[in-house]
Amino acid sequence: MILYPAIDLKDGQCVRLLKGEMSEATVFSDDPGAQAAAFEAAGAEWLHLVDLNGAFAGRPVNADAVEAILSRVTIPAQLGGGIRDMATIEGWLAKGLSRVILGTVAVEDPALVRDAARAFPGQVAVGLDARKGRVATRGWADETDVQVTDLARAFEDAGIAAIIYTDIDRDGAMQGPNIPATEALARAVSVPVIASGGVSSMDDLRRLQATGVIAGAISGRALYDGAIDLGEALAELAR
Repeated sequence: MILYPAIDLKDGQCVRLLKGEMSEATVFSDDPGAQAAAFEAAGAEWLHLVDLNGAFAGRPVNADAVEAILSRVTIPAQLGGGIRDMATIEGWLAKGLSRVILGTVAVEDPALVRDAARAFPGQVAVGLDARKGRVATRGWADETDVQVTDLARAFEDAGIAAIIYTDIDRDGAMQGPNIPATEALARAVSVPVIASGGVSSMDDLRRLQATGVIAGAISGRALYDGAIDLGEALAELAR
């Protein structure tokens, strides 16, 4: 199971939100490039980046910060937030991102997801962000009636690289991830599922790994707060 350190970008800074609320942002660093380099130095194999402003604006907003990160690290990075057309997908991949994450358009324009996955094999993931099993879009501001599992199954034959599943009510709350829901999703589809939201302790990581079906876990606040030591966590997961 791959551990993805998260760098959430708001106004050019590294922050963590509480349950997706932009007004509940805690700033952890004003130098995203340095933060990314520190994660790489600790042994991270991947980075998970989110353009929070972009998710609300529907277009890239923190491009400078993302580019600063890409210039400082050699490990692959995936990015979500405000990526809603083919030109933006192409632009980000050309700048050196290894994977783009499509969330809102997975609901509003599923054909774009399929087209992008065909055009860029292995470089397109779908982000499914949910409250009580229903997908939320546009920076989690809009809740839909779409069930997570139904949407995930709709993309099984599209060639996407992964599904990032976030339980919004757990995100940033340090209360542990929704392991039953994440495991159920991972067992329901053949696409690799990455857990996000609430991963706050080594025990959380052990329990996710013990399912045997969850491909990755994203953690942010716990790494910044020191609740999870990145180097120790990576070593244990490797064992």
